[in-house]
Amino acid sequence: MTMTISRRRLVAGLSTVAACAAAGRLSLAAEPGERWFDFTVPLDGWETVSGGWAIEDVPGARYGRALVQRAIENKFNVIVAPGGPYGNVLVSVRFRPIAGGEDASGGIVFRFSQGRYYLVRANALEDNFRLYYYDGRRHMIVSTAIKAPQLGEWHQLQVTAKDDRIQAWLNDRVLIDQRDTRFAAGRIGLWTKADSITAFDSLAVLPMEG
Repeated sequence: MTMTISRRRLVAGLSTVAACAAAGRLSLAAEPGERWFDFTVPLDGWETVSGGWAIEDVPGARYGRALVQRAIENKFNVIVAPGGPYGNVLVSVRFRPIAGGEDASGGIVFRFSQGRYYLVRANALEDNFRLYYYDGRRHMIVSTAIKAPQLGEWHQLQVTAKDDRIQAWLNDRVLIDQRDTRFAAGRIGLWTKADSITAFDSLAVLPMEG
């Protein structure tokens, strides 16, 4: 059974998950599948598809450490989190584009299955915010014009996927509202492109299925 959840309740739910985990009370929230990922401990159960991902001390990270991608030779860099698969889901993460000459991006991968996935991403070198799908090649679904997120600063990225409707936020502004039926369910993960060196913090997942 699928239930409708307001954006206010979703955001409140993610805040509760993060607060409980930070206090050391939970790794999983009260609802099955709700999860906040702690980057102050070793990565356990994560799957590196491509790239060089490691936990590092990063200024401005909520608890001092963050997940950083530093490989610069790949076309795309992807790491997939444990848990799932998720169909209807909200995913939220903070990201900090640290460096990059060709690209300085950060993104959320969702509905990842057998190497195929959706991606929402922002790029500190481009004035756009985009939704893609990947099936061996990357294909743009929609793009919206924005002021590029500042290099070296932390930004908030969030996406919801409910049935065929995908919505995405950058720094609490909803910028994408699109329908697409290609992929129905899968795992979630993080993404960078080319020579992007990017830090990720406060990754949280809230299923929207009851």
